[in-house]
Amino acid sequence: MSELSAMSFVKPARPNSLSLRVLLAYVVGVILSILLMILAALVLTTWRSDAWLRADLAEYTRDLIEAVRFDDTGVPNGLAASEDGDRWIYESLKGETAYRVLDESGRTVLASAAGEGFWPSAESLQLVPGSFNFERGGIRMHSVVEPFEHGGRTWYFQFAASTRMLGFIYQEFTLPFMGAGVAIFSVLLLVVFGICAYVTLGYTLRPLRKLSEAATSISPRALHARLPTGAVPSEIAPMVHSFNRVLDRLEHGYRVQQEFLATAAHELKTPLALIRAQVELREEGEDRDALLGDVDHMTRQVQQLLLLAEASEVQNYSFATIDVQDVAQDVVAYLQRMAEVAHVRVTLSGSTSVARWQADRGALFTLLKNLLENAIQHAPRGTEVRVEVDAATVTVRDSGPGADPQQLSQMFSRFWRGAHRRDQGAGLGLAICREIALAHGWVLSAHGADPGLLLRLSENGASRA
Repeated sequence: MSELSAMSFVKPARPNSLSLRVLLAYVVGVILSILLMILAALVLTTWRSDAWLRADLAEYTRDLIEAVRFDDTGVPNGLAASEDGDRWIYESLKGETAYRVLDESGRTVLASAAGEGFWPSAESLQLVPGSFNFERGGIRMHSVVEPFEHGGRTWYFQFAASTRMLGFIYQEFTLPFMGAGVAIFSVLLLVVFGICAYVTLGYTLRPLRKLSEAATSISPRALHARLPTGAVPSEIAPMVHSFNRVLDRLEHGYRVQQEFLATAAHELKTPLALIRAQVELREEGEDRDALLGDVDHMTRQVQQLLLLAEASEVQNYSFATIDVQDVAQDVVAYLQRMAEVAHVRVTLSGSTSVARWQADRGALFTLLKNLLENAIQHAPRGTEVRVEVDAATVTVRDSGPGADPQQLSQMFSRFWRGAHRRDQGAGLGLAICREIALAHGWVLSAHGADPGLLLRLSENGASRA
């Protein structure tokens, strides 16, 4: 029941990409534009009302008036040569379209090939400018009358066309050509809009990508980093400033915490030294040895806490080009006595290539010392711990019981301790190694071996200069 109730509050995931939303807005705008153009084309090509046809005919009639030519007596006698190319329409389609010119009395002075038989009787004709309809042989005709002046006289130009011819022109010519035009324009619109959208989004969202890259560099080891505010859009500038102020407060709190840890660890060193001196003054016995062991354990914990606090601060490092082979030799020599007591043999080998890394020498020494010390503590008596150094990696391998796959992920956690250590360590040695590796940009990993455990430190080409 609880699972069902929890599932009822789960909302389906939605794409929350600003680029996707803007791009979708562009696409929707293009599609709507295309649909509106198609709708307009359909309306213009299918809605052939009388008003639309009359307006179309009236415009064509006015064009024909400009082409009327007169003889020497001022009587119309034909159309201009530039319009004669259209005369075949009136010759071959004389049953579908015609024109004529009338004088003020209504007498025809000029007519197309259709002749007077095309037109209605003179009694039904009214020389009134405008449009009217009539039927001829059961076919509806649309006609327009337009007056014009020439030689001080008024003439009337009448033009008529059949409904079926106009429908044929619309269906067979206007609609296909308009459809092709809409298709071509739609493709061009999609291409142009797509290019504009891509360029616009790339330019507009560039500051956001820079903010994202800057945000990825912020970590507990880089709390000084802030989001850039130079080229931030005004809409999100307040959010960026607020985020930077939050980082200021977080950095302050983290610094206070680190300072408290370092100060507490440092202040504990003196009381522990005094306690050890007091215990050593006591007579030898079982209690004295146990107390000294406890003091040594606490002193080691305090020392590692201090090292952990220092390792977490990048500004505590002094980077230079270091020969890793030399540092490894110093570590092996430093822990030789510890290995002899544990009856463990330590060997150091390296490739012919020189391993030179950008590192803080003291921090690298501490890291390798902790790795080797951990291996010695877990190696069985009479076995070997091998340290191998090449140009890009350092590996430390023991022959101990190893670790379960579940433990490999916890090995570098603070206060985690293996079950086979000989001493009572604080569980901070490998955590310190991880902090040092992160500060240098190195990769520290643990791998199961047969037998034992392998710890690998890789430069990874990302060390700090």
